[in-house]
Amino acid sequence: MIKAMKQFAHRPPLYDRTDAKFWDDPHISQGMLKAHLNPHLESATRKLDFVRKSAHWISNKVPPAQHNRLLDLGCGPGIYAEMFLNNGYQVTGVDLSQNSIQYAKKNAREKGLDILYLNSDYIQSPLSGKYDLITMIYCDFGVLSSSERQLLLTKVYDILTPGGYFIFDVFTPFEYVGREEIKKWSYEDSGFWSAHPYLLLESLYCYDECNTFLNQYIVATDSLTTCYNLWEHTFTIGELEKVLFQAGFRNLRYFGDVAGAELRNDSKTLCVIAEK
Repeated sequence: MIKAMKQFAHRPPLYDRTDAKFWDDPHISQGMLKAHLNPHLESATRKLDFVRKSAHWISNKVPPAQHNRLLDLGCGPGIYAEMFLNNGYQVTGVDLSQNSIQYAKKNAREKGLDILYLNSDYIQSPLSGKYDLITMIYCDFGVLSSSERQLLLTKVYDILTPGGYFIFDVFTPFEYVGREEIKKWSYEDSGFWSAHPYLLLESLYCYDECNTFLNQYIVATDSLTTCYNLWEHTFTIGELEKVLFQAGFRNLRYFGDVAGAELRNDSKTLCVIAEK
């Protein structure tokens, strides 16, 4: 185990990936789904009251009567997708997690909801169709590398109809103000990371020169040591304007969150409405 952990005992290069499949791990994906569905937990999905407020605000900003076809990137188990459908949109949801998509499809069948759910990696796989509104909610844009962000913006722009909108949110550098690099370990008989007894080494690495942060989790069981690198890039308005204008977007509008809060100088999140 020590030999296996030693390979991760260094500061990783920026956006270094490991082979571990966080979203598709059978055990972890069950824990993620449970977190998504907890209406009181600010975890995989924001609290349900905020989600309702957010879906209502988006529907007012980009009314479904004029912008009907909606694509929700990173839809998870379909919490936003169902609200968007009820607000009048024609909804397609895409997510990498097979477990979440299976749940979303089953739930839609049982409720008689006409939502198309796709289990796909929207970075590695093509995005097809035409949409009037594309959403990407809960700061998923920041987990991508710079090249992946550029690729995604190109894909989103290509499948938006003229005058369509891309709405997404990101963390700002204020999300990590005062947080220092750490390494800590803990032991669990079973838990989020494994159904078996495991040792967890959790690290935070700060790449302050580029406003990027790594939450690294090394999980060691009796038989296996696995490393998960979860990256988070934080954004300023200037950086977002640069990449969005390069991709062809225009008429950018900014808010403090994806429910329309006022953007302040110290806001921890930033929501963008970008027009094609």
